[in-house]
Amino acid sequence: MRSEIHVLKNRSAGSERQLVSLHFGRNQTRKKTYIQASLHADEIPGMLVSHYLRKRFSELEEAGAIEGSIVLVPVSNPIGLNQDIQGTAFGRFDLATGINFNRGYQHLTPELIRRIGDQLNGDPAFNQQLIRRTAAEILAEVPAYDETAQLKKTLQSLAIDADIVLDLHCDNQAVMHLYTGAPLAERGIPLAGFLQAHALLISKLPGDDPFDDSCSRHWWELQDHYGQSKSIPLACQSLTVELRGETDVTHEDAQRDAEAIIAYLEHEGHITRVGDRTGVDQVVPPALCVATPLEGVEPVVAPHAGIVAFTKPLGSMIQAGEVIADLIDPITAEVTPLRASVSGVLFARIARRYVHAGARIAKVAGQHAYRTGNLLSA
Repeated sequence: MRSEIHVLKNRSAGSERQLVSLHFGRNQTRKKTYIQASLHADEIPGMLVSHYLRKRFSELEEAGAIEGSIVLVPVSNPIGLNQDIQGTAFGRFDLATGINFNRGYQHLTPELIRRIGDQLNGDPAFNQQLIRRTAAEILAEVPAYDETAQLKKTLQSLAIDADIVLDLHCDNQAVMHLYTGAPLAERGIPLAGFLQAHALLISKLPGDDPFDDSCSRHWWELQDHYGQSKSIPLACQSLTVELRGETDVTHEDAQRDAEAIIAYLEHEGHITRVGDRTGVDQVVPPALCVATPLEGVEPVVAPHAGIVAFTKPLGSMIQAGEVIADLIDPITAEVTPLRASVSGVLFARIARRYVHAGARIAKVAGQHAYRTGNLLSA
Protein backbone atom coordinates (compact mmCIF):
# COMPACT_ATOMS: atom_id res chain seq x y z
CA MET A 1 0.00 0.00 0.00
CA ARG A 2 1.14 3.48 -0.82
CA SER A 3 -0.28 6.50 0.98
CA GLU A 4 -0.55 9.94 -0.63
CA ILE A 5 -1.21 13.16 1.26
CA HIS A 6 -3.04 15.94 -0.58
CA VAL A 7 -2.66 19.24 1.27
CA LEU A 8 -5.70 21.51 1.02
CA LYS A 9 -5.47 25.28 0.90
CA ASN A 10 -5.82 27.16 4.18
CA ARG A 11 -9.21 28.75 4.60
CA SER A 12 -7.76 30.64 7.55
CA ALA A 13 -4.21 31.08 8.84
CA GLY A 14 -2.95 28.03 10.71
CA SER A 15 -5.85 25.77 9.69
CA GLU A 16 -4.31 23.49 7.06
CA ARG A 17 -6.09 20.19 6.34
CA GLN A 18 -5.04 17.06 4.48
CA LEU A 19 -6.80 14.49 2.33
CA VAL A 20 -5.25 11.00 2.42
CA SER A 21 -5.60 8.49 -0.42
CA LEU A 22 -4.46 4.87 -0.15
CA HIS A 23 -3.18 3.13 -3.31
CA PHE A 24 -3.10 -0.64 -3.82
CA GLY A 25 -1.93 -2.83 -6.68
CA ARG A 26 1.02 -3.05 -9.01
CA ASN A 27 -0.61 -1.73 -12.19
CA GLN A 28 -0.44 -5.03 -14.09
CA THR A 29 -3.31 -3.86 -16.30
CA ARG A 30 -5.12 -0.63 -17.00
CA LYS A 31 -8.03 -1.47 -14.68
CA LYS A 32 -8.62 1.03 -11.91
CA THR A 33 -11.10 1.10 -9.03
CA TYR A 34 -11.76 4.22 -6.98
CA ILE A 35 -13.65 4.09 -3.66
CA GLN A 36 -14.29 6.97 -1.29
CA ALA A 37 -16.16 7.14 2.01
CA SER A 38 -18.17 9.72 3.91
CA LEU A 39 -18.22 12.65 1.51
CA HIS A 40 -21.06 13.71 3.79
CA ALA A 41 -18.81 13.61 6.80
CA ASP A 42 -21.55 12.83 9.34
CA GLU A 43 -22.32 9.59 7.46
CA ILE A 44 -19.98 7.17 9.19
CA PRO A 45 -20.82 3.64 7.88
CA GLY A 46 -18.56 4.10 4.84
CA MET A 47 -15.57 4.87 7.04
CA LEU A 48 -15.97 1.56 8.86
CA VAL A 49 -16.44 -0.33 5.58
CA SER A 50 -13.23 1.35 4.37
CA HIS A 51 -11.45 0.12 7.50
CA TYR A 52 -12.19 -3.46 6.48
CA LEU A 53 -11.54 -2.80 2.78
CA ARG A 54 -8.10 -1.44 3.62
CA LYS A 55 -7.19 -4.66 5.42
CA ARG A 56 -8.49 -6.88 2.60
CA PHE A 57 -6.89 -4.80 -0.15
CA SER A 58 -3.53 -5.03 1.63
CA GLU A 59 -3.87 -8.82 1.77
CA LEU A 60 -4.91 -9.01 -1.87
CA GLU A 61 -2.04 -6.76 -2.93
CA GLU A 62 0.43 -8.97 -1.08
CA ALA A 63 -1.04 -12.01 -2.87
CA GLY A 64 -0.73 -10.27 -6.26
CA ALA A 65 -4.50 -10.52 -6.71
CA ILE A 66 -5.27 -6.92 -7.68
CA GLU A 67 -5.54 -6.33 -11.40
CA GLY A 68 -4.31 -2.83 -12.03
CA SER A 69 -4.87 -0.47 -9.11
CA ILE A 70 -7.34 0.41 -6.38
CA VAL A 71 -7.53 3.84 -4.78
CA LEU A 72 -9.29 4.10 -1.41
CA VAL A 73 -10.07 7.41 0.30
CA PRO A 74 -11.33 6.41 3.77
CA VAL A 75 -12.10 9.99 4.89
CA SER A 76 -13.05 11.95 1.80
CA ASN A 77 -14.17 15.09 3.62
CA PRO A 78 -11.81 16.26 6.39
CA ILE A 79 -13.46 19.70 6.23
CA GLY A 80 -16.93 18.45 7.08
CA LEU A 81 -15.56 15.99 9.62
CA ASN A 82 -14.29 18.93 11.66
CA GLN A 83 -17.64 20.77 11.57
CA ASP A 84 -19.17 20.21 14.99
CA ILE A 85 -21.82 22.56 16.36
CA GLN A 86 -22.24 22.24 20.11
CA GLY A 87 -21.85 18.48 20.03
CA THR A 88 -23.78 17.85 16.82
CA ALA A 89 -21.96 16.70 13.68
CA PHE A 90 -22.65 18.89 10.65
CA GLY A 91 -20.92 17.21 7.72
CA ARG A 92 -23.38 17.46 4.83
CA PHE A 93 -23.02 21.16 4.02
CA ASP A 94 -20.00 23.44 3.93
CA LEU A 95 -20.52 25.93 6.76
CA ALA A 96 -18.65 28.60 4.80
CA THR A 97 -21.02 28.51 1.82
CA GLY A 98 -24.04 26.40 2.77
CA ILE A 99 -23.36 24.20 -0.29
CA ASN A 100 -23.75 20.42 -0.11
CA PHE A 101 -20.36 18.70 -0.25
CA ASN A 102 -21.82 16.28 -2.84
CA ARG A 103 -22.91 18.94 -5.30
CA GLY A 104 -21.21 21.23 -7.78
CA TYR A 105 -18.57 18.94 -9.31
CA GLN A 106 -17.21 19.74 -12.76
CA HIS A 107 -19.48 18.94 -15.72
CA LEU A 108 -16.82 18.09 -18.29
CA THR A 109 -18.78 17.38 -21.46
CA PRO A 110 -18.89 20.85 -23.08
CA GLU A 111 -15.14 21.42 -22.68
CA LEU A 112 -14.33 17.84 -23.73
CA ILE A 113 -16.25 18.38 -26.99
CA ARG A 114 -14.48 21.68 -27.60
CA ARG A 115 -10.99 20.27 -27.03
CA ILE A 116 -11.40 16.87 -28.66
CA GLY A 117 -13.16 18.12 -31.76
CA ASP A 118 -12.84 15.54 -34.54
CA GLN A 119 -9.92 13.56 -33.05
CA LEU A 120 -12.04 10.52 -32.15
CA ASN A 121 -12.09 7.50 -34.46
CA GLY A 122 -13.43 3.95 -34.60
CA ASP A 123 -11.02 2.55 -31.99
CA PRO A 124 -12.71 2.52 -28.56
CA ALA A 125 -9.39 2.02 -26.71
CA PHE A 126 -7.87 5.08 -28.41
CA ASN A 127 -11.00 7.13 -27.73
CA GLN A 128 -11.13 6.09 -24.09
CA GLN A 129 -7.50 7.07 -23.56
CA LEU A 130 -7.97 10.41 -25.34
CA ILE A 131 -11.10 11.28 -23.36
CA ARG A 132 -9.53 10.37 -20.03
CA ARG A 133 -6.36 12.29 -20.77
CA THR A 134 -8.31 15.37 -21.86
CA ALA A 135 -10.62 15.18 -18.83
CA ALA A 136 -7.59 15.09 -16.51
CA GLU A 137 -6.11 18.12 -18.29
CA ILE A 138 -9.38 20.05 -17.90
CA LEU A 139 -9.56 19.27 -14.19
CA ALA A 140 -5.93 20.27 -13.68
CA GLU A 141 -6.77 23.73 -15.02
CA VAL A 142 -9.86 24.27 -12.84
CA PRO A 143 -9.16 27.07 -10.35
CA ALA A 144 -9.58 26.17 -6.68
CA TYR A 145 -9.66 29.30 -4.56
CA ASP A 146 -10.52 27.70 -1.22
CA GLU A 147 -10.17 24.37 0.57
CA THR A 148 -13.62 23.05 -0.38
CA ALA A 149 -13.09 23.78 -4.07
CA GLN A 150 -9.69 22.11 -3.88
CA LEU A 151 -11.17 19.12 -2.05
CA LYS A 152 -13.76 18.61 -4.81
CA LYS A 153 -11.16 19.07 -7.53
CA THR A 154 -8.81 16.57 -5.88
CA LEU A 155 -11.49 13.90 -5.40
CA GLN A 156 -12.73 14.20 -8.97
CA SER A 157 -9.17 14.12 -10.29
CA LEU A 158 -8.37 10.96 -8.33
CA ALA A 159 -11.43 9.21 -9.79
CA ILE A 160 -11.65 10.57 -13.33
CA ASP A 161 -9.63 7.76 -14.97
CA ALA A 162 -11.24 4.91 -13.00
CA ASP A 163 -13.26 2.09 -14.56
CA ILE A 164 -15.30 1.64 -11.36
CA VAL A 165 -16.15 4.43 -8.91
CA LEU A 166 -17.94 3.69 -5.63
CA ASP A 167 -19.03 6.64 -3.47
CA LEU A 168 -19.98 5.30 -0.03
CA HIS A 169 -22.78 7.20 1.71
CA CYS A 170 -25.74 6.44 3.97
CA ASP A 171 -29.20 7.94 4.49
CA ASN A 172 -30.86 9.14 7.70
CA GLN A 173 -32.60 5.80 8.29
CA ALA A 174 -32.66 3.40 5.36
CA VAL A 175 -32.23 -0.01 3.85
CA MET A 176 -29.31 -0.58 1.49
CA HIS A 177 -29.84 1.20 -1.84
CA LEU A 178 -27.80 2.42 -4.82
CA TYR A 179 -27.78 5.27 -7.35
CA THR A 180 -26.25 5.16 -10.83
CA GLY A 181 -26.68 6.65 -14.29
CA ALA A 182 -29.53 5.28 -16.39
CA PRO A 183 -27.19 4.08 -19.19
CA LEU A 184 -25.30 2.06 -16.53
CA ALA A 185 -28.37 0.41 -14.99
CA GLU A 186 -27.76 -3.13 -16.21
CA ARG A 187 -24.14 -3.03 -15.08
CA GLY A 188 -25.26 -1.90 -11.62
CA ILE A 189 -27.36 -5.02 -10.99
CA PRO A 190 -24.41 -7.24 -9.89
CA LEU A 191 -23.43 -4.82 -7.12
CA ALA A 192 -27.08 -4.60 -6.07
CA GLY A 193 -27.03 -8.39 -5.83
CA PHE A 194 -23.83 -8.64 -3.82
CA LEU A 195 -24.93 -5.90 -1.40
CA GLN A 196 -28.55 -7.15 -1.33
CA ALA A 197 -29.80 -3.63 -2.06
CA HIS A 198 -33.52 -2.92 -1.85
CA ALA A 199 -33.45 -0.26 -4.56
CA LEU A 200 -31.30 0.69 -7.55
CA LEU A 201 -32.24 4.23 -8.54
CA ILE A 202 -31.23 5.44 -11.99
CA SER A 203 -31.30 8.73 -13.84
CA LYS A 204 -29.58 10.24 -16.83
CA LEU A 205 -29.60 13.71 -15.26
CA PRO A 206 -30.23 13.89 -11.48
CA GLY A 207 -29.24 17.56 -11.30
CA ASP A 208 -26.79 19.64 -9.24
CA ASP A 209 -23.69 17.72 -10.48
CA PRO A 210 -23.08 15.18 -7.69
CA PHE A 211 -19.76 13.37 -7.46
CA ASP A 212 -20.75 10.04 -9.01
CA ASP A 213 -22.42 11.80 -11.95
CA SER A 214 -19.29 13.88 -12.60
CA CYS A 215 -17.24 10.71 -13.11
CA SER A 216 -19.51 8.96 -15.62
CA ARG A 217 -21.94 11.40 -17.21
CA HIS A 218 -19.62 12.67 -19.92
CA TRP A 219 -19.25 9.17 -21.42
CA TRP A 220 -22.88 8.82 -22.44
CA GLU A 221 -23.17 12.49 -23.31
CA LEU A 222 -20.22 12.12 -25.70
CA GLN A 223 -21.92 9.06 -27.19
CA ASP A 224 -25.06 11.13 -27.74
CA HIS A 225 -23.07 14.00 -29.26
CA TYR A 226 -20.85 12.05 -31.66
CA GLY A 227 -23.29 9.27 -32.52
CA GLN A 228 -22.49 5.77 -33.70
CA SER A 229 -19.77 6.89 -36.10
CA LYS A 230 -17.37 7.09 -33.14
CA SER A 231 -16.76 4.13 -30.85
CA ILE A 232 -17.05 5.65 -27.38
CA PRO A 233 -17.32 3.18 -24.49
CA LEU A 234 -19.18 3.75 -21.24
CA ALA A 235 -15.80 3.60 -19.57
CA CYS A 236 -16.78 4.43 -15.98
CA GLN A 237 -19.26 2.48 -13.87
CA SER A 238 -19.94 5.01 -11.13
CA LEU A 239 -22.34 4.25 -8.28
CA THR A 240 -23.37 5.87 -5.04
CA VAL A 241 -23.78 3.21 -2.35
CA GLU A 242 -26.15 4.13 0.49
CA LEU A 243 -25.06 1.91 3.39
CA ARG A 244 -28.38 1.89 5.27
CA GLY A 245 -28.76 4.58 7.99
CA GLU A 246 -26.49 6.86 9.96
CA THR A 247 -26.47 4.70 13.11
CA ASP A 248 -25.99 1.41 11.26
CA VAL A 249 -22.32 1.29 12.22
CA THR A 250 -21.51 -2.26 13.29
CA HIS A 251 -18.56 -4.55 12.69
CA GLU A 252 -20.88 -7.20 11.28
CA ASP A 253 -22.50 -4.91 8.68
CA ALA A 254 -19.18 -3.32 7.70
CA GLN A 255 -17.39 -6.63 7.24
CA ARG A 256 -20.27 -8.03 5.23
CA ASP A 257 -20.43 -4.92 3.03
CA ALA A 258 -16.66 -4.92 2.48
CA GLU A 259 -16.74 -8.57 1.41
CA ALA A 260 -19.65 -7.83 -0.94
CA ILE A 261 -17.61 -5.05 -2.58
CA ILE A 262 -14.62 -7.41 -2.87
CA ALA A 263 -16.87 -10.01 -4.51
CA TYR A 264 -18.18 -7.38 -6.94
CA LEU A 265 -14.64 -6.34 -7.89
CA GLU A 266 -13.74 -9.98 -8.41
CA HIS A 267 -16.81 -10.39 -10.63
CA GLU A 268 -15.73 -7.34 -12.65
CA GLY A 269 -12.19 -8.70 -13.08
CA HIS A 270 -10.48 -6.11 -10.90
CA ILE A 271 -9.49 -8.81 -8.42
CA THR A 272 -8.27 -12.15 -9.73
CA ARG A 273 -8.11 -14.11 -6.50
CA VAL A 274 -9.96 -13.93 -3.19
CA GLY A 275 -8.35 -16.03 -0.48
CA ASP A 276 -7.40 -19.42 -1.94
CA ARG A 277 -10.17 -19.54 -4.57
CA THR A 278 -7.91 -19.05 -7.57
CA GLY A 279 -9.81 -19.04 -10.85
CA VAL A 280 -13.24 -19.46 -9.23
CA ASP A 281 -15.97 -17.47 -10.94
CA GLN A 282 -17.86 -15.21 -8.56
CA VAL A 283 -21.58 -16.08 -8.59
CA VAL A 284 -23.82 -13.02 -8.36
CA PRO A 285 -26.56 -13.44 -5.74
CA PRO A 286 -30.08 -12.72 -7.04
CA ALA A 287 -30.87 -9.03 -6.66
CA LEU A 288 -33.69 -7.99 -4.35
CA CYS A 289 -34.71 -5.19 -6.71
CA VAL A 290 -34.88 -4.04 -10.29
CA ALA A 291 -33.62 -0.68 -11.50
CA THR A 292 -36.24 2.04 -11.08
CA PRO A 293 -36.13 5.70 -12.17
CA LEU A 294 -35.00 8.33 -9.72
CA GLU A 295 -37.75 10.37 -11.35
CA GLY A 296 -40.20 7.85 -9.84
CA VAL A 297 -39.11 8.32 -6.22
CA GLU A 298 -41.82 9.95 -4.13
CA PRO A 299 -40.69 12.15 -1.23
CA VAL A 300 -43.59 11.84 1.23
CA VAL A 301 -44.17 15.31 2.74
CA ALA A 302 -45.68 16.40 6.08
CA PRO A 303 -48.60 18.82 5.44
CA HIS A 304 -48.31 20.32 8.94
CA ALA A 305 -46.06 20.18 11.98
CA GLY A 306 -46.31 17.29 14.37
CA ILE A 307 -45.07 13.99 15.73
CA VAL A 308 -44.25 11.32 13.15
CA ALA A 309 -45.21 7.76 14.05
CA PHE A 310 -44.25 5.38 11.26
CA THR A 311 -46.64 2.51 10.62
CA LYS A 312 -44.60 0.67 8.00
CA PRO A 313 -41.05 -0.64 8.49
CA LEU A 314 -38.19 0.18 6.16
CA GLY A 315 -37.97 -2.17 3.20
CA SER A 316 -41.75 -2.63 3.02
CA MET A 317 -43.46 -2.85 -0.35
CA ILE A 318 -46.05 -0.07 -0.34
CA GLN A 319 -49.14 0.16 -2.49
CA ALA A 320 -50.33 3.54 -3.79
CA GLY A 321 -52.67 5.06 -1.23
CA GLU A 322 -51.29 3.04 1.67
CA VAL A 323 -50.52 4.78 4.97
CA ILE A 324 -46.84 4.75 5.92
CA ALA A 325 -47.02 7.05 8.98
CA ASP A 326 -49.34 9.10 11.17
CA LEU A 327 -48.66 12.79 11.78
CA ILE A 328 -49.97 13.92 15.16
CA ASP A 329 -50.48 17.54 16.23
CA PRO A 330 -49.62 17.48 19.96
CA ILE A 331 -51.80 20.52 20.71
CA THR A 332 -54.98 19.85 18.71
CA ALA A 333 -54.67 16.03 18.78
CA GLU A 334 -55.33 16.00 15.03
CA VAL A 335 -54.02 12.79 13.44
CA THR A 336 -53.19 12.92 9.73
CA PRO A 337 -52.44 9.66 7.92
CA LEU A 338 -49.52 10.11 5.52
CA ARG A 339 -50.03 8.05 2.39
CA ALA A 340 -47.75 7.13 -0.48
CA SER A 341 -49.16 8.06 -3.86
CA VAL A 342 -46.94 5.57 -5.72
CA SER A 343 -46.40 1.84 -5.33
CA GLY A 344 -42.87 0.77 -4.49
CA VAL A 345 -40.39 0.05 -1.72
CA LEU A 346 -40.11 2.30 1.34
CA PHE A 347 -36.33 2.63 1.28
CA ALA A 348 -35.53 5.67 3.43
CA ARG A 349 -37.01 7.88 6.13
CA ILE A 350 -35.97 10.61 8.54
CA ALA A 351 -34.65 9.91 12.03
CA ARG A 352 -36.40 12.89 13.64
CA ARG A 353 -39.82 12.25 15.07
CA TYR A 354 -41.05 15.84 15.28
CA VAL A 355 -41.20 17.69 11.98
CA HIS A 356 -42.23 21.05 10.60
CA ALA A 357 -44.71 21.64 7.80
CA GLY A 358 -43.28 20.71 4.41
CA ALA A 359 -40.65 18.32 5.76
CA ARG A 360 -39.84 15.28 3.65
CA ILE A 361 -40.30 12.33 5.97
CA ALA A 362 -39.76 9.28 3.73
CA LYS A 363 -38.92 8.09 0.22
CA VAL A 364 -40.72 5.44 -1.81
CA ALA A 365 -39.10 4.04 -4.98
CA GLY A 366 -41.86 3.94 -7.57
CA GLN A 367 -41.49 2.26 -10.94
CA HIS A 368 -42.80 5.07 -13.14
CA ALA A 369 -41.09 8.41 -13.73
CA TYR A 370 -43.17 11.45 -12.88
CA ARG A 371 -40.76 14.04 -11.42
CA THR A 372 -38.48 16.45 -13.28
CA GLY A 373 -35.83 18.98 -12.30
CA ASN A 374 -33.29 18.46 -9.52
CA LEU A 375 -34.10 15.00 -8.21
CA LEU A 376 -31.76 14.65 -5.23
CA SER A 377 -32.37 15.68 -1.64
CA ALA A 378 -30.86 18.96 -0.50
